[in-house]
Amino acid sequence: MTTILEEKKVDTSYKAPAKTQIGHVHLKVSDLERSLSFYKDLLGFEVTTKYGDQAVFLSAGGYHHHIGLNTWHSKDAPPAPKHGNGLYHAAILYPERKDLAIILQRLNDAKYPVNGASDHGVSEAIYLRDPDNNGIELYWDKPIDAWPKDENGELDMHTKPLNIQSLMSVLN
Repeated sequence: MTTILEEKKVDTSYKAPAKTQIGHVHLKVSDLERSLSFYKDLLGFEVTTKYGDQAVFLSAGGYHHHIGLNTWHSKDAPPAPKHGNGLYHAAILYPERKDLAIILQRLNDAKYPVNGASDHGVSEAIYLRDPDNNGIELYWDKPIDAWPKDENGELDMHTKPLNIQSLMSVLN
């Protein structure tokens, strides 16, 4: 099977610049106010722009938006099927380990269900679902010099249970 790029004879040696980032996620939701409550009231994002009852844009720290929510094609729709194409999860990167502990404490205090918690060697992550069943990863990156390497010096990411007690100890 040939790829799209092979069929078009495109140079596949291109590498995205090192400082390239993923800037925002825009989600279709079924109930704008319910989703707004999750992202604003629980996760703490601030509204930057709202378009009536159809769309809202939220950010951390005054950026134009990190998260967009809309009901343009999804008002009152059921969640996307689990076994189908689409977004696996959106990841929200926190600047410090303490910030991840704070948001986990907020989730616990609100009795909001968490689906998992992992140590990936390079990061620590909390997994949950938003009100529309979109996967959400809340994480912080460990310092690069602490990332695990294999015997060849290659990055050696893994998935191990997160030490919740250690994470929460940074709040004391």
